[in-house]
Amino acid sequence: MNVTRRGFGALAIASLFGAGSLAGCDEGIVVPGGKGTIRAGVRADVMNFGYLNEQTGNYYGLEIDLVNRLAERLGYGEVEFVTVLPENRKEMLLDGEIDLICGCYSIADSRLENFDFSPAYYDDKVVAVVQNSSMTETIDDLRGRSFGTMAGSNAAPLLSIKLYEIGFSNGEVVTANEDNSDCTFDTWRLLQFPSYQELSDALEAGDVDAMVLDSAIAQTYLDDKRAVLEDFVVAEQSYGVATQKGSELSQPVADAVQEMLDDGTIEALVNKWN
Repeated sequence: MNVTRRGFGALAIASLFGAGSLAGCDEGIVVPGGKGTIRAGVRADVMNFGYLNEQTGNYYGLEIDLVNRLAERLGYGEVEFVTVLPENRKEMLLDGEIDLICGCYSIADSRLENFDFSPAYYDDKVVAVVQNSSMTETIDDLRGRSFGTMAGSNAAPLLSIKLYEIGFSNGEVVTANEDNSDCTFDTWRLLQFPSYQELSDALEAGDVDAMVLDSAIAQTYLDDKRAVLEDFVVAEQSYGVATQKGSELSQPVADAVQEMLDDGTIEALVNKWN
Protein backbone atom coordinates (compact mmCIF):
# COMPACT_ATOMS: atom_id res chain seq x y z
CA MET A 1 0.00 0.00 0.00
CA ASN A 2 1.33 3.42 -0.90
CA VAL A 3 0.68 6.31 1.45
CA THR A 4 1.63 9.93 0.92
CA ARG A 5 0.98 12.72 3.38
CA ARG A 6 0.61 16.09 1.76
CA GLY A 7 0.05 19.20 3.84
CA PHE A 8 -1.50 22.28 2.36
CA GLY A 9 1.77 24.10 1.75
CA ALA A 10 2.61 26.61 -0.98
CA LEU A 11 1.11 25.97 -4.39
CA ALA A 12 3.53 23.79 -6.35
CA ILE A 13 3.54 22.99 -10.03
CA ALA A 14 5.03 19.64 -10.87
CA SER A 15 4.71 17.18 -13.71
CA LEU A 16 4.67 13.43 -13.85
CA PHE A 17 7.74 12.84 -16.00
CA GLY A 18 9.52 16.15 -15.77
CA ALA A 19 8.72 19.81 -16.14
CA GLY A 20 6.07 20.64 -18.69
CA SER A 21 5.19 17.11 -19.76
CA LEU A 22 1.80 16.97 -18.03
CA ALA A 23 -0.60 19.26 -16.20
CA GLY A 24 0.51 20.32 -12.74
CA CYS A 25 -0.50 18.97 -9.37
CA ASP A 26 -2.37 21.30 -7.05
CA GLU A 27 -0.96 20.85 -3.56
CA GLY A 28 -3.57 23.06 -1.93
CA ILE A 29 -3.54 25.97 0.49
CA VAL A 30 -2.60 26.28 4.17
CA VAL A 31 -5.58 25.93 6.51
CA PRO A 32 -4.62 27.44 9.89
CA GLY A 33 -6.11 25.52 12.80
CA GLY A 34 -7.49 22.85 10.47
CA LYS A 35 -9.31 19.73 11.64
CA GLY A 36 -6.24 17.54 11.15
CA THR A 37 -5.78 14.87 8.51
CA ILE A 38 -8.31 13.38 6.13
CA ARG A 39 -7.41 10.01 4.60
CA ALA A 40 -8.36 9.72 0.95
CA GLY A 41 -8.36 6.47 -1.01
CA VAL A 42 -7.13 7.24 -4.53
CA ARG A 43 -5.85 5.39 -7.57
CA ALA A 44 -2.15 5.22 -8.36
CA ASP A 45 -2.38 3.79 -11.87
CA VAL A 46 -4.83 5.97 -13.82
CA MET A 47 -3.23 8.74 -15.85
CA ASN A 48 -4.83 12.17 -15.37
CA PHE A 49 -7.04 10.93 -12.52
CA GLY A 50 -4.80 9.40 -9.87
CA TYR A 51 -1.25 8.46 -10.70
CA LEU A 52 1.69 7.89 -8.37
CA ASN A 53 5.16 8.94 -9.45
CA GLU A 54 7.14 6.35 -7.51
CA GLN A 55 10.36 8.32 -7.94
CA THR A 56 9.01 11.38 -6.15
CA GLY A 57 6.28 9.73 -4.07
CA ASN A 58 3.78 12.31 -5.32
CA TYR A 59 0.31 11.67 -6.71
CA TYR A 60 -1.04 13.58 -9.72
CA GLY A 61 -4.37 13.95 -11.45
CA LEU A 62 -7.89 15.33 -11.44
CA GLU A 63 -8.95 13.37 -8.38
CA ILE A 64 -5.84 14.36 -6.43
CA ASP A 65 -6.57 18.03 -7.08
CA LEU A 66 -10.23 17.47 -6.27
CA VAL A 67 -9.44 15.90 -2.89
CA ASN A 68 -7.10 18.75 -2.03
CA ARG A 69 -9.80 21.33 -2.84
CA LEU A 70 -12.38 19.26 -0.96
CA ALA A 71 -10.19 19.02 2.15
CA GLU A 72 -9.53 22.75 2.03
CA ARG A 73 -13.24 23.54 1.92
CA LEU A 74 -13.95 21.14 4.76
CA GLY A 75 -11.25 22.72 6.90
CA TYR A 76 -8.73 19.86 7.03
CA GLY A 77 -5.10 20.84 7.40
CA GLU A 78 -3.59 17.80 5.71
CA VAL A 79 -4.46 15.03 3.24
CA GLU A 80 -3.13 11.51 3.51
CA PHE A 81 -3.35 9.84 0.11
CA VAL A 82 -3.70 6.06 0.27
CA THR A 83 -3.56 3.88 -2.84
CA VAL A 84 -6.66 1.73 -3.23
CA LEU A 85 -7.43 -1.05 -5.68
CA PRO A 86 -10.78 -2.37 -6.93
CA GLU A 87 -10.39 -5.49 -4.81
CA ASN A 88 -9.67 -3.73 -1.49
CA ARG A 89 -11.25 -0.26 -1.59
CA LYS A 90 -14.66 -1.37 -0.31
CA GLU A 91 -13.22 -3.08 2.75
CA MET A 92 -10.79 -0.24 3.44
CA LEU A 93 -13.61 2.28 3.61
CA LEU A 94 -15.92 -0.01 5.59
CA ASP A 95 -13.13 -0.76 8.08
CA GLY A 96 -12.29 2.92 8.51
CA GLU A 97 -8.78 2.67 7.09
CA ILE A 98 -9.69 5.62 4.86
CA ASP A 99 -12.28 8.37 5.23
CA LEU A 100 -13.37 8.54 1.61
CA ILE A 101 -12.75 7.11 -1.84
CA CYS A 102 -12.06 9.40 -4.77
CA GLY A 103 -10.62 6.97 -7.26
CA CYS A 104 -12.65 6.37 -10.44
CA TYR A 105 -15.38 4.93 -8.22
CA SER A 106 -18.67 4.87 -10.07
CA ILE A 107 -22.00 5.50 -8.41
CA ALA A 108 -24.01 2.25 -8.55
CA ASP A 109 -27.12 0.96 -6.80
CA SER A 110 -25.19 -1.98 -5.33
CA ARG A 111 -22.64 0.40 -3.82
CA LEU A 112 -25.29 2.74 -2.44
CA GLU A 113 -26.28 -0.09 -0.11
CA ASN A 114 -22.97 0.33 1.73
CA PHE A 115 -21.83 3.88 1.01
CA ASP A 116 -22.98 7.44 0.55
CA PHE A 117 -21.88 9.23 -2.61
CA SER A 118 -21.38 12.86 -3.45
CA PRO A 119 -22.94 14.30 -6.59
CA ALA A 120 -21.13 13.04 -9.69
CA TYR A 121 -17.99 14.99 -10.58
CA TYR A 122 -17.16 13.10 -13.78
CA ASP A 123 -19.26 11.22 -16.35
CA ASP A 124 -17.68 8.23 -18.04
CA LYS A 125 -18.54 5.01 -19.84
CA VAL A 126 -17.35 1.41 -19.91
CA VAL A 127 -15.82 0.45 -23.27
CA ALA A 128 -14.09 -2.43 -25.03
CA VAL A 129 -10.52 -2.07 -26.33
CA VAL A 130 -9.12 -4.33 -29.06
CA GLN A 131 -5.83 -4.75 -30.88
CA ASN A 132 -5.90 -3.27 -34.40
CA SER A 133 -4.23 -6.41 -35.71
CA SER A 134 -7.28 -8.46 -34.70
CA MET A 135 -9.34 -6.73 -37.43
CA THR A 136 -12.23 -6.54 -34.95
CA GLU A 137 -14.71 -3.90 -36.09
CA THR A 138 -18.00 -4.73 -34.37
CA ILE A 139 -19.15 -6.53 -31.26
CA ASP A 140 -20.40 -9.38 -33.44
CA ASP A 141 -16.82 -10.05 -34.48
CA LEU A 142 -16.17 -11.08 -30.87
CA ARG A 143 -18.74 -13.86 -30.84
CA GLY A 144 -17.04 -17.00 -29.55
CA ARG A 145 -14.07 -14.97 -28.31
CA SER A 146 -12.77 -13.92 -24.89
CA PHE A 147 -13.22 -10.68 -22.92
CA GLY A 148 -10.97 -9.55 -20.09
CA THR A 149 -11.84 -7.34 -17.12
CA MET A 150 -10.19 -6.20 -13.91
CA ALA A 151 -11.15 -8.33 -10.90
CA GLY A 152 -13.07 -6.33 -8.32
CA SER A 153 -14.38 -3.77 -10.80
CA ASN A 154 -18.00 -3.66 -11.96
CA ALA A 155 -17.02 -4.21 -15.61
CA ALA A 156 -17.75 -7.96 -15.61
CA PRO A 157 -21.38 -7.82 -14.43
CA LEU A 158 -22.07 -4.79 -16.61
CA LEU A 159 -20.63 -6.60 -19.63
CA SER A 160 -22.69 -9.71 -18.95
CA ILE A 161 -25.87 -7.65 -18.72
CA LYS A 162 -25.06 -5.71 -21.89
CA LEU A 163 -24.32 -8.82 -23.97
CA TYR A 164 -27.59 -10.35 -22.78
CA GLU A 165 -29.57 -7.18 -23.56
CA ILE A 166 -28.29 -6.97 -27.15
CA GLY A 167 -28.93 -10.67 -27.82
CA PHE A 168 -25.25 -11.54 -28.05
CA SER A 169 -25.63 -14.14 -25.26
CA ASN A 170 -28.33 -15.93 -23.31
CA GLY A 171 -26.56 -14.84 -20.12
CA GLU A 172 -26.16 -18.32 -18.69
CA VAL A 173 -22.82 -19.45 -17.29
CA VAL A 174 -21.71 -22.80 -18.74
CA THR A 175 -18.59 -23.31 -16.63
CA ALA A 176 -16.76 -21.23 -14.00
CA ASN A 177 -13.78 -21.74 -11.74
CA GLU A 178 -13.93 -21.21 -7.98
CA ASP A 179 -13.24 -17.46 -7.91
CA ASN A 180 -15.09 -16.70 -11.18
CA SER A 181 -11.90 -15.40 -12.77
CA ASP A 182 -12.53 -17.77 -15.70
CA CYS A 183 -16.13 -18.14 -16.82
CA THR A 184 -17.52 -19.57 -20.04
CA PHE A 185 -20.87 -18.40 -21.36
CA ASP A 186 -22.73 -19.70 -24.41
CA THR A 187 -21.07 -17.35 -26.90
CA TRP A 188 -18.14 -15.80 -24.99
CA ARG A 189 -15.55 -16.30 -22.30
CA LEU A 190 -14.72 -13.98 -19.39
CA LEU A 191 -11.24 -13.77 -17.84
CA GLN A 192 -10.57 -11.48 -14.88
CA PHE A 193 -7.11 -10.19 -13.93
CA PRO A 194 -5.60 -8.86 -10.68
CA SER A 195 -4.42 -5.57 -12.20
CA TYR A 196 -5.02 -3.37 -15.21
CA GLN A 197 -1.43 -3.88 -16.32
CA GLU A 198 -1.94 -7.65 -16.38
CA LEU A 199 -5.19 -7.14 -18.27
CA SER A 200 -3.38 -4.98 -20.81
CA ASP A 201 -0.59 -7.54 -21.12
CA ALA A 202 -3.18 -10.27 -21.73
CA LEU A 203 -4.68 -8.28 -24.60
CA GLU A 204 -1.25 -7.77 -26.15
CA ALA A 205 -0.41 -11.46 -25.79
CA GLY A 206 -3.71 -12.52 -27.32
CA ASP A 207 -4.93 -14.23 -24.14
CA VAL A 208 -8.06 -12.08 -24.43
CA ASP A 209 -9.57 -10.58 -27.58
CA ALA A 210 -10.96 -7.46 -25.90
CA MET A 211 -10.43 -5.74 -22.58
CA VAL A 212 -13.41 -4.04 -20.96
CA LEU A 213 -12.83 -1.11 -18.61
CA ASP A 214 -13.72 2.50 -17.89
CA SER A 215 -12.91 4.85 -20.73
CA ALA A 216 -10.96 7.07 -18.31
CA ILE A 217 -8.77 4.13 -17.32
CA ALA A 218 -8.45 2.88 -20.89
CA GLN A 219 -6.59 6.04 -21.87
CA THR A 220 -3.60 4.84 -19.83
CA TYR A 221 -3.31 1.70 -21.94
CA LEU A 222 -4.20 2.94 -25.43
CA ASP A 223 -1.54 3.27 -28.12
CA ASP A 224 -1.38 3.28 -31.92
CA LYS A 225 -1.79 -0.51 -31.95
CA ARG A 226 -5.14 -0.42 -30.13
CA ALA A 227 -8.55 1.13 -30.51
CA VAL A 228 -11.81 1.45 -28.62
CA LEU A 229 -14.45 -0.70 -30.30
CA GLU A 230 -16.78 1.68 -32.10
CA ASP A 231 -20.55 1.71 -31.57
CA PHE A 232 -20.33 -0.44 -28.44
CA VAL A 233 -20.76 1.10 -25.00
CA VAL A 234 -21.14 -1.37 -22.16
CA ALA A 235 -22.63 1.18 -19.77
CA GLU A 236 -22.72 4.85 -18.91
CA GLN A 237 -21.53 5.72 -15.43
CA SER A 238 -20.51 8.61 -13.21
CA TYR A 239 -17.80 8.98 -10.58
CA GLY A 240 -18.59 10.26 -7.10
CA VAL A 241 -16.77 10.61 -3.78
CA ALA A 242 -17.76 7.72 -1.50
CA THR A 243 -17.99 7.90 2.30
CA GLN A 244 -19.24 5.51 4.96
CA LYS A 245 -23.02 5.32 4.92
CA GLY A 246 -24.57 7.73 7.39
CA SER A 247 -21.21 9.11 8.49
CA GLU A 248 -20.75 12.68 9.72
CA LEU A 249 -18.57 13.28 6.67
CA SER A 250 -21.15 12.31 4.06
CA GLN A 251 -23.24 15.48 3.91
CA PRO A 252 -20.32 17.95 4.15
CA VAL A 253 -18.56 16.10 1.31
CA ALA A 254 -21.71 16.09 -0.80
CA ASP A 255 -22.27 19.80 -0.15
CA ALA A 256 -18.66 20.72 -0.95
CA VAL A 257 -18.66 18.75 -4.20
CA GLN A 258 -21.94 20.39 -5.22
CA GLU A 259 -20.46 23.81 -4.46
CA MET A 260 -17.47 23.01 -6.66
CA LEU A 261 -19.81 21.93 -9.44
CA ASP A 262 -21.81 25.13 -9.09
CA ASP A 263 -18.87 27.54 -8.96
CA GLY A 264 -16.95 25.97 -11.86
CA THR A 265 -14.08 24.55 -9.80
CA ILE A 266 -14.62 20.99 -11.01
CA GLU A 267 -15.09 22.08 -14.61
CA ALA A 268 -11.76 23.90 -14.42
CA LEU A 269 -10.04 20.81 -12.98
CA VAL A 270 -11.51 18.56 -15.68
CA ASN A 271 -10.32 20.97 -18.37
CA LYS A 272 -6.89 21.12 -16.76
CA TRP A 273 -6.40 17.36 -16.94
CA ASN A 274 -8.17 16.58 -20.24
